[in-house]
Amino acid sequence: MHTINKTIQFGEFVEGYTIPVLNEREIRAAAGILFLIMFIAILVVVFTGNFTMLKYAVTIFLTDIMIRVLINPKFSPFLILGRLIVRNQVPEYVGAPQKKFAWKIGLALSSLIFILSNVINSYGPITALICLICLIFLFWETAFGICLGCKFYAIFYKDKVQYCPGEICERKDRQDIQKTSKIQLIVFFGFIIYIVIMIFLLNDMYTQDPSNLWDIINGTVEK
Repeated sequence: MHTINKTIQFGEFVEGYTIPVLNEREIRAAAGILFLIMFIAILVVVFTGNFTMLKYAVTIFLTDIMIRVLINPKFSPFLILGRLIVRNQVPEYVGAPQKKFAWKIGLALSSLIFILSNVINSYGPITALICLICLIFLFWETAFGICLGCKFYAIFYKDKVQYCPGEICERKDRQDIQKTSKIQLIVFFGFIIYIVIMIFLLNDMYTQDPSNLWDIINGTVEK
């Protein structure tokens, strides 16, 4: 019985932590891999109209998230792969409860996509929107280390949130290196304006089909 309870659990007990925790570094790595798979599958749909890869990707995503939520995250294939990739990095422990809440959201979304795309064999704006939401969740996790699902957990269980990535649960002043100056903000928004101007001025030139470099050198490019 003890073995079963240890197998079917969520999070691991680490000395010095009062609740089960997970390694944020391997979670982030797994999210990046899943994001890449889903993103490529969606691109295949956009450019070829072939949904086969996306259906496989959705099935794989759903299976992995089901293992995390219903059995144990330590048996998730992508978290195992993530663990292997970051095994030489110092673990960054995060509270398991908020991750379970976030992954339950992922389980609901991926189940809905699976029903719409794989079972009903349909496509439409609802499926596309849910896929986009999943991509956003995965991208924010892997790129910024921000668990959007955990943010929702904090709304409902504000007093129970512990061990957030980067210690964002703790109220504390930001260090000087984390602060953004007015000059930096001006540079950032100036860069946005630069991009808009660039698109406006260079769009006609940049949208022209490229020619073979050898033809350009020999002057045989058709105009």
